[in-house]
Amino acid sequence: MRLWISVYLTRLSLDVLCPSWSESPAHGQVILDHDKVRAMTPSAAAMGVRPGMRRGGVSTIAPEATLLDRDPVREASALNDIALCLLQYTPEVAMAADDSLLLDVSASLLAFGGPRGICRRIRQSMALLGFHAQLGMAPTAQGAWLMARAPRRGHRRMLRQPSLARRMDGLSCHLLPPARPHLDWLEGIGCRTLGALAKLPRAGLQRRCGKDISVALDRAMGAAPELFDWVVAPSTFQAKLELIERIDHADAVLFVAHRLIQQMTGWLVAQHLAVARIELALDHERGRHAIPPTLLQISLAEPAWHPEHLVRLLKEKLAQLVLTAPVIAVTLSAPDVAARTLPSESLFPEPGGTPADHNRLLELLTARLGADKVLQPLPKADHRPEIANGWQPAPQPKARPAPVAPAADRPFWLLEQPIALVMQQHRPVYGSRLKMLRGPDRLETGWWDDAPASRDYFIAESDNQVRYWIYRERVDDDIRWFLHGLFA
Repeated sequence: MRLWISVYLTRLSLDVLCPSWSESPAHGQVILDHDKVRAMTPSAAAMGVRPGMRRGGVSTIAPEATLLDRDPVREASALNDIALCLLQYTPEVAMAADDSLLLDVSASLLAFGGPRGICRRIRQSMALLGFHAQLGMAPTAQGAWLMARAPRRGHRRMLRQPSLARRMDGLSCHLLPPARPHLDWLEGIGCRTLGALAKLPRAGLQRRCGKDISVALDRAMGAAPELFDWVVAPSTFQAKLELIERIDHADAVLFVAHRLIQQMTGWLVAQHLAVARIELALDHERGRHAIPPTLLQISLAEPAWHPEHLVRLLKEKLAQLVLTAPVIAVTLSAPDVAARTLPSESLFPEPGGTPADHNRLLELLTARLGADKVLQPLPKADHRPEIANGWQPAPQPKARPAPVAPAADRPFWLLEQPIALVMQQHRPVYGSRLKMLRGPDRLETGWWDDAPASRDYFIAESDNQVRYWIYRERVDDDIRWFLHGLFA
């Protein structure tokens, strides 16, 4: 059984030109299309503004209302952004008439908790994107499109064809686009609902109104095929959002970035990829007083694609950012991606969490403390401990350790600078005279890079049973002792 969801953008013009229209001032905002009202905020509607009203009439009854011209280019761009976000729920997303999108979710229901679960997830995504939408569900795409526009009384989710037919019988004819040019004629013959329209003789209806009405009804009922041009995700991801108002605080950037991450999630799912590094560019002033963008980079220990995890890391990063100038645009890009691997379900989970949990912790600590505060070992191919003991930022994928000759019981804690030891009764002293437990391990190397090392390493123990790693250095006839490391 196939199942479709239609996403109808009820206030697309307002959401694009007036993102905060639900919190707009009392005078309201009005969107005009060819000098006629296309949409208005509730405060403008309370003043008497109605769809189809001309510019002069709006200025007369609501002189304080803000008049804005519709921007079809920005609306088309917004629809593309929404389609990219919805690709995380199904690879089959298509554009539809009247600010709508169609999703074939037949294969996605189990993954998102059934019809109610996937509708709830889609509504959450639309809210994060900042758009108002109505959803309709039906076994056909045309039926779902009609359900999204159905009145609030009654259900908009029809899972079976008979239920869809009964629901359509009571819907008004003006909901069907091919019937709109003929509404006066249909009203004259007493045909006001789709049920009555379906009962008219097909031959006469086609001679009077053409065949588009019959084809639309057949598609809604599953009696005619439906063909679509599916939305194709681009090969690379970069999304930019121009802000209506300037942002002065880094915390406010998170809301904008959350919307862009939703789009990136849809792109990652469509391409079967995970992101290993993301970049966020905050644009400031342009023109004569241009200020270079503020760049933020987040590197992940393991490629990820879950939006909650990415938003959490970005929140920690933005919490440390102090803006030098107001932000006028935000750009998110994914320059480093990798093929997404499916999670493995083991019969006996590892104690203390999975490797993915460990990587998420490292990423969170790095975002909060900085890349130079969280390190992981990266040994180098050298016998000298101070050179072989290399480090790198933890969130980066671990490089393969260089082959190092096995050493006898080297400590994990290596001092940055060796400490010179004094001698008492021919024994080195550090707090107390040290007792030799093991050694010597001779080291002769470094003659090729002007840093020769000629040492004998020992494991020594103090009177309070603390073990140290010390070495005896031979320079000509001079012998000196140094403390180089401590054992835990």
